[in-house]
Amino acid sequence: MIAFRGFSKRFGRVDAVRSLTLDIDAGEIVALLGPNGSGKTTSIKAAAGLIRPTSGDVLVGMPSRPATDPAAREACSFLPQKVSFPEALTGREVVEFYRALRGGSPARADAVMKFTSLNGAGGRAVSTYSGGMLQRLGLAVAMLPESPVLLLDEPTAALDPDGLCAFYGLIEARRAHGQTVLFSSHHMGDVERLADRFAVLVGGRLAASFTARELTSKLADRGVMKITLARRPEGLLNRVRAAAPAAVWAADQLIVPAPAASRIAVIDIVRASGAEITGLAAEEGRLDEFYRTLVGGQS
Repeated sequence: MIAFRGFSKRFGRVDAVRSLTLDIDAGEIVALLGPNGSGKTTSIKAAAGLIRPTSGDVLVGMPSRPATDPAAREACSFLPQKVSFPEALTGREVVEFYRALRGGSPARADAVMKFTSLNGAGGRAVSTYSGGMLQRLGLAVAMLPESPVLLLDEPTAALDPDGLCAFYGLIEARRAHGQTVLFSSHHMGDVERLADRFAVLVGGRLAASFTARELTSKLADRGVMKITLARRPEGLLNRVRAAAPAAVWAADQLIVPAPAASRIAVIDIVRASGAEITGLAAEEGRLDEFYRTLVGGQS
């Protein structure tokens, strides 16, 4: 549905994206992650047909066509990171303009206004809208055509709770209809909740790509278990470190950073020592910490 094939884009002396190869299937929800300046916006705009590759190809649709082809662009709906609409128009007038432009029905305009919670503000001038309301208006416009491909650049950046609910509902509705979504975000909660697959760009290059199941496994491997003991048996820490080398004491707690399988082995070792376990807690690794490891501290 979306295919980046050795896609590179240079602006003057700046290589915004370098040899990106990534295939996104029909019905997939893919999150594009990366620090500022990593090439996320450039890649999404290229998929929308707004940027021509310096080299390589970006293909969209079924059958696949170059993203700049009119038929490929018709298959997409795009929400930029910063939306801008004529301030003298009302929200309803903006939606009606884009509805007519894309050939939608009046009923579709009513549906997107309701879905994005804009009904109460539809008659007001855009100049009176807050940043969150503008973003919701942008979502409404992006929802108008029921295109098979939806491209969203930082869609939750300015959204309030009502707008976030609308955004989550939009993604789930697209998933239910087997439509494809490519979105970028710095909000790890949104990413982890919504995406089927994650692609991480660093310095314009693809640094990692993994599915939601693979992410769950990776985060489990970065988990930490805390075992509270009534006493410290002599030599226990050395025996535990045979299964979990990073284990340490913290007061009466045994702190065990280790994959899930190793944590089970540690519990067996503690029980075999005869120590009384008075407390046990475990937490999986966090996506934001894993992300920082992937990007290597870049900002």
